[in-house]
Amino acid sequence: MAKIGVFVCQCGNNIARTVDTADVAKDASEQSGVVFVEDYKFMCSAPGQEAFKKAIRDHDLDGCIVSACSPKMHEATFRNAAEAAGLNPFKVEIANIREQCSWVHNDKEIGTAKSKDLTRMMIQRVKYNRPLERYRMTMTKRALILGGGIAGIQAALDLANAGTPVTIVEKEPSLGGNMARLSETFPTLDCSQCILTPKMVEVQNHPLITIRAFAELEKLDGYIGNFKATIRQKAKSVIDKDCTGCGDCWEKCPFTVESEFDMNLIKRKVIYIPFPQAVPTVPVIDRANCPKFLKDKCGICADVCGPDCIDFTQEDEIIEEEFGAVIVATGFELMPNVYKEYGGSSMPQHLIPKKMNKKQRAAQPRSTSGRLPDVINGLEFERLASASGPTGGEIRRPSDGKKPKTVVFIACVGSRDASKGVEYCSKICCMYTAKHTMLYNHSVDDGKAYVFYMDIRAGGKGYEEFINRAQDEGAEYIRGRVSALRKKGDKILVKGADTLQGCAVEIEADMVVLATAMVPQADAIDFAKTLGISYDKHGFYSEQHPKLMPVDSSTGGIYLAGACQGVKDVPETVAQASAAASKVMQLFSKEELMREPEVAIVDKEHCMNCWDCVTVCPYLAISPEEVKDRNGNVVKMVANVNPGLCQGCGLCNTVCRSKSIELQGYTDQQVYAQITAFEGAFV
Repeated sequence: MAKIGVFVCQCGNNIARTVDTADVAKDASEQSGVVFVEDYKFMCSAPGQEAFKKAIRDHDLDGCIVSACSPKMHEATFRNAAEAAGLNPFKVEIANIREQCSWVHNDKEIGTAKSKDLTRMMIQRVKYNRPLERYRMTMTKRALILGGGIAGIQAALDLANAGTPVTIVEKEPSLGGNMARLSETFPTLDCSQCILTPKMVEVQNHPLITIRAFAELEKLDGYIGNFKATIRQKAKSVIDKDCTGCGDCWEKCPFTVESEFDMNLIKRKVIYIPFPQAVPTVPVIDRANCPKFLKDKCGICADVCGPDCIDFTQEDEIIEEEFGAVIVATGFELMPNVYKEYGGSSMPQHLIPKKMNKKQRAAQPRSTSGRLPDVINGLEFERLASASGPTGGEIRRPSDGKKPKTVVFIACVGSRDASKGVEYCSKICCMYTAKHTMLYNHSVDDGKAYVFYMDIRAGGKGYEEFINRAQDEGAEYIRGRVSALRKKGDKILVKGADTLQGCAVEIEADMVVLATAMVPQADAIDFAKTLGISYDKHGFYSEQHPKLMPVDSSTGGIYLAGACQGVKDVPETVAQASAAASKVMQLFSKEELMREPEVAIVDKEHCMNCWDCVTVCPYLAISPEEVKDRNGNVVKMVANVNPGLCQGCGLCNTVCRSKSIELQGYTDQQVYAQITAFEGAFV
């Protein structure tokens, strides 16, 4: 005979306002098998947990129902408490009477009736709960970090300094990411390279960190604690271990192409490092533009190389390594200028191939200049302001190199615009625009900066003061939208509106800077599919819970850091990177991995090897397995579930023709018991 305890939580007024919890408790007490009922104000509180454990011990309960909030919130809390009291944790179930009742019904009678039904259903379900045991698995205590920007760098240093071996995979030839492009950072106006370069060097010199620059993740197999990564180390045509970074090769190279790092504002050599402080300081040959590879001509770099480390025959290398956890820190890019009224075009026409697949399209350079070369975006302005940039830190117009005497900054270009751009606020644009006005005023003493804005959003420590400082230093803020940019001689005519003054505004500007929206990397969605993690409609990677699990992805063992998860500034990115690193440390702090048992299991006696389960499994958790007799002969093939990969989605259960697959914790008996207990009072 079952001995079940039911604990109804009032959750303050969260539940009690629209659910009569005492009536729910009374109804539960009348159900067969229920020997203890309690109606309590806050079951998740410390006194509530103690009362829960005491009831289990005193009444020798073999099953518990907690009618409270979502199981995503406190299922683990109550199961841990049950385990501490000596009850198998998987004999505890949550009836969600908050999100599914009190929060969706204003009528107390309806909310109460529905809560009774949900509680009654769980009472019948728990009678068929089995005392499951968690799986124990070994794990590889090495971390893989995808992306070598400030997020990847910070996470790598935190982990390595805690004694965890780390491998960073960065698709560019150097670490640094977008932060390396910045001139200064708000709100302190620190030199970006001054605070970033020491960290890059620390990463390079750390004995527990391996840098795989100019490399890409091609495949990720396995599961939490036991991932297998397939990494493509792209051919640099330079032997890393022999290169001294002397620079003779790129100094003597006679061929140049546009520099991606400098946002195509200047040319770089065909053999190059992206910027002077690059880590590693090993050059890469751009094979797509090198005459040696195109026409078998030149080869000067090899002739002048003292260490003889140029290797034109070098091929891509496929590397397979095992890791226990993955941190995704792939960063962001800026939305291209798609506004024709701002002279925009998504891509220069001469760069668009006649036939281009999705991967090739994502790899194409994007221009924000379009038809007006002196209309640039924020990162292009950063390169103009940077001491390591194309103008040595002097802000000059891209078209003719003259100092701009009047610059107009336009905020919210693409942000908060569902018709052409994205509906979300890009969060940092107000701040970096204010910074840009300061950089401009510091560079051009007699210049004038105008800022067209919709609203000022400065929600960080010292941020509001930073906006005020920009205005104090001479930036004129105009609340209103710019309707059009027109070429007028060697200037740009900016037509807009001042909504505070209620008048039209025209400014003849020498240069216009667009604060375009931050968006995910062009290949973000394809990469998410490679990793097996979820993403939102914009392509940002989705966290498991926005409040309680902000750095956990939907897949166990894969964590998120930085702007790949959503728009962030540098301080927030660094904080999230450290949070992701701490999650990995927590995972690796145990000798073995404990995995929840709510996964699929196969009745091998009745499996008819149709392999529908193999086909439908989104996590690749099911594979054929040989069944052998005593003599070692294969007698049949059956499906086998890897509990490390299985996420308990139940798809295999639904397609199994012979009903040979069962999802532990969601058996047919449990589900049928719930259905038969449902009286439909709230339908």
